Amino acid sequence: MIPDSHVDLVTGASFAHVATIGPDGEPQSTPVWIDGDATTVRFSQTTSRQKYENVQREPRLAMSMVDMDNPYRYLEIRGRVVDISDDADNAFIDALAKKYLGEDSYPYHQPGDKRVVVTVEPEHTTTMG
Repeated sequence: MIPDSHVDLVTGASFAHVATIGPDGEPQSTPVWIDGDATTVRFSQTTSRQKYENVQREPRLAMSMVDMDNPYRYLEIRGRVVDISDDADNAFIDALAKKYLGEDSYPYHQPGDKRVVVTVEPEHTTTMG
């Protein structure tokens, strides 16, 4: 569970750096847009990306986000991917574009992109600030 004191980092427009485990055991980390609540965090991913392949094979991951107004306040989550759902109509990525960019639809679509919504259940959290 995400502490009430830091849920705003998940519900607000914080960037999360998501680290997954690659096929040879090496970590792979990238920033992503997120949304969620006190019990889950969701992010969008295209099926052609390494991160998608990594979480299919190994559902454990870590993510961290900092408060944009106070970078010494942060939330780290270690958890597990519990669901990967199609975002065939791009509703989730479009909602994230609205949240992060103020745009009604995601402006960086590429032809042939297939998007999914990755849902993470926290198993351990660490906070500061």
